[in-house]
Amino acid sequence: MVDLLDERSGIIARLGRPTIRWSWLRANAFALLAAAVALLALGWALFPSVFASGDPLTGVPAQKFQPPSAEHWFGTDNLGRDLYTRMVHGAGLSLSATLTAVAIALLAGSLLGLLAGAAGGIVDAAIMRVVDVLLAIPSLLLALALVTALGFGTRNVAVAVGVSLIANFARVMRSEVLRVRGADYVEAAHAGGVRWYAVLARHILPNSAQPVLALAAVEFGMAVLSVSALSFLGYGAKPPTPEWGSLISEGRNYLAIAWWLTTLPGLVIIAVVVAAQHLGRTAAKEGHR
Repeated sequence: MVDLLDERSGIIARLGRPTIRWSWLRANAFALLAAAVALLALGWALFPSVFASGDPLTGVPAQKFQPPSAEHWFGTDNLGRDLYTRMVHGAGLSLSATLTAVAIALLAGSLLGLLAGAAGGIVDAAIMRVVDVLLAIPSLLLALALVTALGFGTRNVAVAVGVSLIANFARVMRSEVLRVRGADYVEAAHAGGVRWYAVLARHILPNSAQPVLALAAVEFGMAVLSVSALSFLGYGAKPPTPEWGSLISEGRNYLAIAWWLTTLPGLVIIAVVVAAQHLGRTAAKEGHR
């Protein structure tokens, strides 16, 4: 009887394992898909020749306006250039500008938020009034104004987008610093005679960083949109250098006869934005558990 019960328990356990795995996979399927999209985009940016060995700047005029096919996955443009190859080779420029923008916003915003939350008083009030002014201006409009003042070029686009996102990071960092500053272990460190900069570096900053890093992943998606929008408007790299936004801009002139020139790059941008934002939100949820 005992052997029969043990055998039955073993069968149930073996049957239960695939069910648990399937439920986990079903619950995290979108996160896995988002991670796959993010890794693919990263692979495009770092190793473009591995994913598309062709030349993104030259084409075959006899093959212009070819629709998507097994030979040309994304079709060809008005000069016979393979659109998939141009998208892959344009990923490095677009994503590097996005990464630069997020890095600028993360560092500057975190520093301002840390200073405001830790100092308090008039310093906090002055910094947050500037942050409120920046938040009152739509980020894309602010980036457009800044890049107009700075001039054309991918580097200036990255700086403009980064400055436009600083306020979001500053507010999140300040709120986290205010939360952590009142914790018992911080008060104990102050009571033990630990210097303020040591408390800031050892306790407040490490325990305030995780929500800000999660915000960076979410803002990465918005930065992709902003960088692509400015590139679409002509503020990015000069033609024929491929950039995701400029590819859509070039294709809009032929939308009636070659829908793929705008639709497929647009879908790639949407996929990257959604993937980055979902991974950022997932990281934020895991951090709150």
